[in-house]
Amino acid sequence: MLKDKKIAVIAGALRLPFLVVESLRRQGYQPYVIGLKNFCDPALSPDLWVRLGAAGSAIKALRRHKISQIIMVGALGHPSLSDIRPDFASIKILARIMKNQNGYDSMLVTLLSEIEKLGFKILPPQNLCPDLTFVRGIITQAKPTKSDLSDIQRGIEVSRTIGRMDIGQSAIVHKQVLALEAAEGTAEMLNRVISMRAKNKYKGGVMVKLIKPGQDLRVDITAIGPDTIRDLAAARLHGLIVDAKNCWIIDMPQVLELANRHRIFIQAI
Repeated sequence: MLKDKKIAVIAGALRLPFLVVESLRRQGYQPYVIGLKNFCDPALSPDLWVRLGAAGSAIKALRRHKISQIIMVGALGHPSLSDIRPDFASIKILARIMKNQNGYDSMLVTLLSEIEKLGFKILPPQNLCPDLTFVRGIITQAKPTKSDLSDIQRGIEVSRTIGRMDIGQSAIVHKQVLALEAAEGTAEMLNRVISMRAKNKYKGGVMVKLIKPGQDLRVDITAIGPDTIRDLAAARLHGLIVDAKNCWIIDMPQVLELANRHRIFIQAI
C-alpha cells in the first residue's frame, strides 16, 4: 500500500481500466483518470481527455494536481496519424523513441525512461491491484494430465524463447508446436488452431502465455478473459498456463465458470 494515495491512471481501451479504477478506489487510492481519445471508453468518465500524442496537456494537469505516480492500463490497438500527431512536449520523447527502434520492448523502455525524466514515477499496476491477477497454482476443478505435463514443459520453453526474441508471448503445444503468437495477437493465434482443428477430431494440448524474459512489468502485461476461455474450448485445448501476479484476469467468476464447464485447467506459475 502506497502512502501517497494520488495516482494517475492513463486509460486505453477495453474493460481493464474500469476494473483497475474500481480496485484502486476500494483500497483507498484517489485515481485521476486520463482517457486516451479514440481508445478509452467514455463510460469510464475520465477526469481528462488527451490524444495519444498530446503529452503536454497531461503533464500540465498532473503537475497542477500534484500527482507524480502513474500507471498505464488498457489496449491501444492501431493508432491513426491524427492520434499520434505530437504536441511540442511530445516531440523530444518521440525523437528518442525513434532512435531505439530495436523492437517493441526497447521503444517502450525508452518511452518510460523519458516520462520519468520529467519527474514522474511509473508503477506496475498489478502490484496495486493484486485482486485482479492470478495467484500461483491451479485455480480450476480440472487438473493437468500426464500428457498435459509434457506439453506444458515444452510450451514454457517455446514461450520463453519467442519472448526473448521479442516475437510474442504465447505458444500452443500438443505433442508438437501447433501455433506461435506474433504481431497478430493471442486471439488470432487461437483462431488459426480453431480453423486447423475444424478439419479433424484432435483434442488436447495447452496454451502457454508468459511474460517475456526481461519484460518491463510496469506496462503491457498479459490479460485473460472469458473470450480467451471460449477460444480455448473451441480449439479443444486442455489447459492454460500463465504467470502468477503478472497476468490480469478479466471477470474472474465468468472465467472460472467457463473453464470448469469446459473442463479446462488454468495454472499460474
